[in-house]
Amino acid sequence: MSQPTSDSAAPGAPRVPEAVHRRRWAILGVLMLSLLIVVLDNSILNVAVKTIASPAPTGIGATQSELEWAINSYTLVFAGLLFTSGLLGDRLGRKKVLLFGIAVFGIASALAAQSGTPGELIGFRALMGIGAAFVMPATLAVLMNVFERDEQPKAIGIWAGSVGLAIAIGPITGGLLLEHFWWGSIFLVNVPVVIVALVLMAWLVPDSRDPRPGRIDLPGVLLSVLGLVLLVYGIIRGGELASLTDVTVLLPALGGLAVLVAFVLYERRTDHPALDVSYFRKPAFSAAVAAIALVFFALMGVTFFSAFYLQSVRSYSALESGLLILPLAVAQMIFAPRARHVVDRFGAKAVCTVGMLAVAVGLAAFAFFGAGTPVWIMEVVFFVQGAGMAHIMPPVTVTVMQALPREKAGSGSAINNTFRQVGGALGVAVLGSVLSTTYRGEIDEHLAGLPAGLRETAGESIEATLGVAAKIGPAGRDLVAPAYDAFLDAMHVTALGSAAVAVLGAIVVALFLPGRAPAGSAPDAAVPGARAEAGESVPS
Repeated sequence: MSQPTSDSAAPGAPRVPEAVHRRRWAILGVLMLSLLIVVLDNSILNVAVKTIASPAPTGIGATQSELEWAINSYTLVFAGLLFTSGLLGDRLGRKKVLLFGIAVFGIASALAAQSGTPGELIGFRALMGIGAAFVMPATLAVLMNVFERDEQPKAIGIWAGSVGLAIAIGPITGGLLLEHFWWGSIFLVNVPVVIVALVLMAWLVPDSRDPRPGRIDLPGVLLSVLGLVLLVYGIIRGGELASLTDVTVLLPALGGLAVLVAFVLYERRTDHPALDVSYFRKPAFSAAVAAIALVFFALMGVTFFSAFYLQSVRSYSALESGLLILPLAVAQMIFAPRARHVVDRFGAKAVCTVGMLAVAVGLAAFAFFGAGTPVWIMEVVFFVQGAGMAHIMPPVTVTVMQALPREKAGSGSAINNTFRQVGGALGVAVLGSVLSTTYRGEIDEHLAGLPAGLRETAGESIEATLGVAAKIGPAGRDLVAPAYDAFLDAMHVTALGSAAVAVLGAIVVALFLPGRAPAGSAPDAAVPGARAEAGESVPS
């Protein structure tokens, strides 16, 4: 099967070398394995925080602040480097960047497992974030270069489904490991999987790069890293303080936004931009990245409070809580790979709008959950949320990735992942602040009889209230029921806020995403020049 050399090649002629085309599904499997490790790790850690906080030898005696930074150091580095890693993949070769990222992630995982102090764990988690930042954009960029345009929606659907699977099975895996092994096993389990992934990558995955990368835009790269790190730090700080008005939140966040504005202005003027900002002038492209940010804003905020609801109010273990959200993953695995068929029939606009509304309904349902809500109702709600997500992420990801030339796939993937990461972090910070503020307002009147120090501590969260109640003995029993009621009220308010954000996302996609293509029309043509450059972009 010959490779076309110009845009005048016959319609449907392959642009991917035959040897690569034959093994494309095996390559996708390797990419999913790499993605699974990275996404799984964060959800596993959330299960282990209580164990890590325990004194040695059970844990390492990490304080609440140290635990938060064990999570946030990863997020900060990961978000800050996503865009840069995508650019380097396009320039140096996506396979090289992927191999580098997964190797760094594996080494850092082994080191994290042996951490003797919280400071060491925070440092090694940051190193894991560096590795993850080079893995995630590269997986999607490689996918775009081994599948033909007509198969990309199906492949992206499977790729998106694997993200949902990883998020769901993380707590289950973490719970099983902690029941049988020491806390470091949640990191050490990555190492053998990384070794297998490295071998399979070296064997199966082809390298690809931009054949004409031009001069490196060093000022643009530095501005993007600085802006993203400052913005995400401010967002994380807001989540820690449950306040978005503190000076330590506003200064870095506003500073980050100012740097990112400077980045955009610089990119518009330079003749070799790291990011061609003209893509954002396309309504469909901008709507797609906005939808990604909004849906993760809503969902990550709910993930934050649903863990407390299931474990603190409903008294489920970490493992049981993980099993309860399996329907969300099952729905994504069922529907995400098939979303392309629905889009072909009804168009991305209609499918994504309905998907966003389904997510909004699922989020709003939390406003009616109580301490005794039947499990089957929760399972239906999680399934609806998963089905909604499955009909949002593949179409919007396809819109983002197919808007860019194939040789710029790393940049497209980085944009996709950066908006998702920033949206999710912002969701945890903003909705976490709403949850915390509402909870404190509800519980304060019940803490009036406590000493000032204990009253301040007990008002921080439901876990803190229950901890103080246990500490003061029989006198604390009267705090338990009010704590549950206050948390449920706060959860209801936060759920409605999350649903409102999802509805906003539905409005955005309904207004700006493309509708159904006219019957008999050809799919959007590839970006001019992509066909001619495919031989260089995807060597076998």
